[in-house]
Amino acid sequence: MSQTAPEPARYESFEAFWPYYVAEHRNPTCRTLHYIGTTLAILNVGALLVTLNPWFLLSGMVGAYGFAWTGHFFVEKNRPATFKYPLWSLAADFKMYSLALRGRMTDEVAKVCGAPLAEQEA
Repeated sequence: MSQTAPEPARYESFEAFWPYYVAEHRNPTCRTLHYIGTTLAILNVGALLVTLNPWFLLSGMVGAYGFAWTGHFFVEKNRPATFKYPLWSLAADFKMYSLALRGRMTDEVAKVCGAPLAEQEA
């Protein structure tokens, strides 16, 4: 497993949780898989609202978690934060998605973790 941020017994706030979440998503490929999953979830929620077909809810969850967990288990080689912090993890995923859309997530990783993962491995 990869090195992860030290984890306290329980996070007291989202602000305290965010650096841990960022450290668990240092690998750009893992983050890309999250972005694909989040996009699928958003599209499926949109389809659910238009069609009222509940299968889109299941499809969105499978797509989102499938891509995200693939990134954790096979790329980042860590345990998804969703298992222990489901709501904060969901909020952090959308914050990460928003930062990525604005071209700021790589800088956020550098701010929280030091150099981005690709630079640390070089």
